[in-house]
Amino acid sequence: MTTWITICDTCKRDGWDAEAQAQTDGETLADLVESTDHGVDVQTRRVSCLMGCVHGCNVAIQAEGKLAYTLGRFEPSADAAAGIVEYAQKHAASDTGQVPFREWPQAIKGHFVTRHPPLPAKND
Repeated sequence: MTTWITICDTCKRDGWDAEAQAQTDGETLADLVESTDHGVDVQTRRVSCLMGCVHGCNVAIQAEGKLAYTLGRFEPSADAAAGIVEYAQKHAASDTGQVPFREWPQAIKGHFVTRHPPLPAKND
């Protein structure tokens, strides 16, 4: 089953300057996440606005039938991208989407914003 990393490409952190920066912080983070080897069970996609502007840069980790997470307050850095991808790989390997705290990459600790239960099956 595929775990998706949904990356907000419109995120702008405090201090972002349109005249000085060619890309938004979200676009920079998206480029870094997309260029990190994430294996076959993890895919990426970009969206314009996850509506978490106060928490930018934001990503969502989701898979059908599993817990979903929104993470934010990331610097657009290679370390953040690597942590996001590593966490998504662990999410993909989990039957429920829950990853034990002891297995969380350091780069994502303190970045969780929300957790969502899986959507009910059609017959529930």
